[in-house]
Amino acid sequence: MSAYAGKVLHVNLTSGQIRTEMLDERTVNLYLGGVGLGVNLLMEYSKPDRDAFDPDNPLIYCTGLLSGTLGSSGHGYAVVSKSPLTGGVCEGQVQSFFGSELKRAGYAAVVVKGKASELSYLWIDDDQVQIRSAQCFSGDSVRVVEQKLCDELDDFSVRVSGIGEAGEKLCRFATIVSDKCHVVSRGAGLGAVMGSKNLKAIVVRGTHDVNVANLGSFACFVKALYERDGALGISNSSSSSLLFRRLLELNSLSALATRNWGNSVFEGIKKLGDDYLTDRFVKKAVGCGACGVNCNSAVMVSAGSFKNEVALLNSDCVLSLGSLCGVDSFDAIVKAASLVNDYGMDVVSVGVVVAFAMDLYERGVITREQAGGVDLRFGNVDALLDLICKIGKGDGWLGKILAEGVAKAADAIGGEAVKYACHVKGLELPGYDLRALKNAALGFSVAFNGDARMRNGAELLDIAGGGVDRCKIESDMGSRLVEESQRYNVLDSLLICKLNPQVYTWKDLADYYLHVTGIEVAEEDLKLVGKRIETLVRLFNILEGKGIRDYDDLPYKIKFCPISDDVKEKGMVITDDELQLGIDSYYAASGWTADGIPTVDCLKQVGLGHLAYISENAIKAAQNREES
Repeated sequence: MSAYAGKVLHVNLTSGQIRTEMLDERTVNLYLGGVGLGVNLLMEYSKPDRDAFDPDNPLIYCTGLLSGTLGSSGHGYAVVSKSPLTGGVCEGQVQSFFGSELKRAGYAAVVVKGKASELSYLWIDDDQVQIRSAQCFSGDSVRVVEQKLCDELDDFSVRVSGIGEAGEKLCRFATIVSDKCHVVSRGAGLGAVMGSKNLKAIVVRGTHDVNVANLGSFACFVKALYERDGALGISNSSSSSLLFRRLLELNSLSALATRNWGNSVFEGIKKLGDDYLTDRFVKKAVGCGACGVNCNSAVMVSAGSFKNEVALLNSDCVLSLGSLCGVDSFDAIVKAASLVNDYGMDVVSVGVVVAFAMDLYERGVITREQAGGVDLRFGNVDALLDLICKIGKGDGWLGKILAEGVAKAADAIGGEAVKYACHVKGLELPGYDLRALKNAALGFSVAFNGDARMRNGAELLDIAGGGVDRCKIESDMGSRLVEESQRYNVLDSLLICKLNPQVYTWKDLADYYLHVTGIEVAEEDLKLVGKRIETLVRLFNILEGKGIRDYDDLPYKIKFCPISDDVKEKGMVITDDELQLGIDSYYAASGWTADGIPTVDCLKQVGLGHLAYISENAIKAAQNREES
């Protein structure tokens, strides 16, 4: 089939065994590639109740239909494993030239199991695969490792995907970085899984062509999409407007999480404003390969204590390291973002755990002595930078405990700490104040990874205001989120960027499939693929004890602490009654039971009837709980 790499590479780091197998066409049709294929392989090679850091927990890299092509964001790859944060499925994608190179080497997926005896890297040179020592790279950032590996291999065209020191130290929200600074989005914990295997990096060189069914028609189709995006003002937006537009939107809606959700508006927003930052910091708009949307900003500090500090920023960086921690110094945010990238951590998770620690400090739950002598008040730049380093290195009591993630840290600290830990399913909540975005709140609660932005885009409905009342959960929101989650699953399997997911209709996705493979696919068949993936993830999470209704919840602050700012949204919370009604509608539209378990009929509909025993056992267990 055109555009598909045909091989799956299996690597056992313990035994050193390396083998390949051919990917059968039926699996391709069922899951497409990317996240869909990764989840299917995870289900096949994982076992329930296995710890995320167990050597036999598989770490799975996958390419997709568009990897290595001219398609929008056509260089992506996905990584899938069991999450050390949530205990369920962890997945993340990134638009990086590493994905194209892996595809050109001929691989649809790489499945890594075992644990190397020493820090190592995997060298994939087309069909030649080796496990090599990486001891000399210990503690290095990925950008440093990439340079050293290019020197060692005497080839500056190789592509590197790896981890920083935080991954080596098993920080539970360590992530994976490639092309020096492109991070696997919300892949919080994947870097720690990689580190648990003593795997510092995967390096690839591919020399094969990536073909499509009809290059002429495919190029015309991609060109038409770019032109349409441009007409919508997407492709030619300035980097600074893309970077800061979301902050200004959230602040105007009283939905900009500030000081660990203590406030919903940030008085320091003017210091993070578009014109001010464009003039002083933003040097260049940076997009991913083959993408017309320059969504990242290359920034540099030109004066002061952090002079010449550089970073690649998006809105998450400013939300998490800025308003969440009460920091309004953009110089400091640039420095903090650079540190986060060097250590190889998820920037959202870092901001949330630091804000959590600052909140506890100001409430007297954490003492200055426990903080290592640091004054952890909100807005303290030195405290922000100090904690990032402590977390990345696993240094000191507080650094070690925060590296466990906000949910586990709160449990370890005990007492009132759990009330100030803002996460969904164990994954740190991005800096959106869901009390003022109620449909988004429902989307976050049911998203299988705890982040609606990655799984159903519910926040876009509230922020855009397209006929949706953000102050209540709309009665049809459950069914809308079901279809959007299906579309997001297909986007992630084709590996199309979700920065502007509303641009891609089901017809666009079917046309992409046709032009690349030469095979017509009905829109309804693609929707079925999306539903199949969503259902399979639910089954995996059920096997791990994470797929029941109690798991689809929101943080204490969102449910029980009303907005306190003097704004029209003052007093708003997400009540448990409205949340449960929204979850009911989502389950019903999904074909799941009231406990959130896919029915046997649902499984048969999506081609997963052979896994009916999982649902049957879960339904019986739920009935037993009710009877007892």
